[in-house]
Amino acid sequence: MSSDLLLRTESVTKSFEGTPVLSGISLELRTGEILGLVGENGAGKSTFVKCLLGLHKPDSGTITFLGRDLLRTGCDGIAGIPQEFNLVNDLTIAENIFLGREPRRFGLLNRALMRSESRRLLRKLDVEMDPDRMIDTLSVAEKQMVEIAKALSVNCRLLIMDEPTTVLNQNESAILFRIMRELKAAGTSIIFISHRLEEIRTICDRVAVLRDGILVSCDPAASLDAMEIARRMVGRELKQMFPPTVPPSGTPLLTVDNLSSGKEVKHVSFELKPGITGLAGLAGAGRTELAETICALRKRTSGTVKLAGKTVRLKKPSDALAHGIVYLSEDRQGSGILTEFPLDKNTTLSSLRRYCHGGIIDRGAERACAESYVEKFRIKTASVETELKYLSGGNQQKVALAKCLDNHPRVFLFDEPTRGVDIGARSDIYHFISDLAASGVACLLISSDLEEVIGMCDRVMVMRAGELAGTLENEHVTEEEIMYLATGVK
Repeated sequence: MSSDLLLRTESVTKSFEGTPVLSGISLELRTGEILGLVGENGAGKSTFVKCLLGLHKPDSGTITFLGRDLLRTGCDGIAGIPQEFNLVNDLTIAENIFLGREPRRFGLLNRALMRSESRRLLRKLDVEMDPDRMIDTLSVAEKQMVEIAKALSVNCRLLIMDEPTTVLNQNESAILFRIMRELKAAGTSIIFISHRLEEIRTICDRVAVLRDGILVSCDPAASLDAMEIARRMVGRELKQMFPPTVPPSGTPLLTVDNLSSGKEVKHVSFELKPGITGLAGLAGAGRTELAETICALRKRTSGTVKLAGKTVRLKKPSDALAHGIVYLSEDRQGSGILTEFPLDKNTTLSSLRRYCHGGIIDRGAERACAESYVEKFRIKTASVETELKYLSGGNQQKVALAKCLDNHPRVFLFDEPTRGVDIGARSDIYHFISDLAASGVACLLISSDLEEVIGMCDRVMVMRAGELAGTLENEHVTEEEIMYLATGVK
């Protein structure tokens, strides 16, 4: 290898249950280079990086890192930020950051050093969090920052980032990009996976495109625009990303009055009519907490919820489902799906009662239901009996959507519905939400992606510090006005 060639893969292949996932991937990465890795969900991106991290063994091919056979010598010097969180909920932030690498003094854990180093790493990310906080008390965005801090705590030559910005706002993403440039200047190479193609063009030196497990191209980022990258990813012309908006109209289906939940949600009141309403705000503003309070996933401390003008008593999540209120969680693996379960059983997780007759589950009807959603959402899977852990993140998200839809909702709360979803599938989800709203369902679109909110909504509510800061409509739904309400700063 030349002195600046850090990594080389040659003809790497990998299959699962007889299904090819990677087919002859040959790629090079140089020292101090940021390589963008893109492709549709199921294209093989996560499998490829898991081979680099030693989590999967290729069926054939070679991987050379620092001039050594990686498959023989191990992946020391390579660190990764996974797409799905790899954190232990019952441990603290500091304990997670140093898990398996705990510093010791006189044979005992050096907790003081763990705390001080954790604070230093988090401050580098412009995050102020107590290192002694338990992981299960953190928001999804906060967990992502802990994952990034954990990766930065390792002195590595190659850092692999799998969708690190999907739950970060613009400011948090800008901080991450600054750190990436600092690492690059210090000689660290980075493989950056993202479905946000403008991010890829902004931060990466080259862009490698995977499609159906095959390396389609690898070219300088400056020579490609976002649409060309998208065309290479999907192998076809894309339909328009955003469908026509479906403005809220008619009689309110959901009315929330003076709703509070501790310090996270404070006296929020609004109405949802059939159509699409957006909910924006910075991380920690209370958007997710509001949705969870409505659905009784979080304890309500005050306020009422009405459905079609009638007050409903929602004491547990099953009460919300019984009234036709469904919630798509932003944390799909944490509270949306069961990855050890097959696709068909995930689809009916919350609607199983409909498939039971005389105490016996009608497995045929369950499979037929799952197969209809596989076709409707174009889910890539070998069969409906495949466990979800073998599906890509985007296909898992489609299963989570199917699970919610199988409850025949009247009110649908979407929390970051396109998190970790590729550009083609994202367009499919937008059209699905639009069709659902046009059929008379009241849809609340919660998103940290302002392009998504503006493209889908004519009416947007904005939260700040647990309160509803204001509502924007029609020509006022702009990035500037949303950010003014979200921050209170012009």
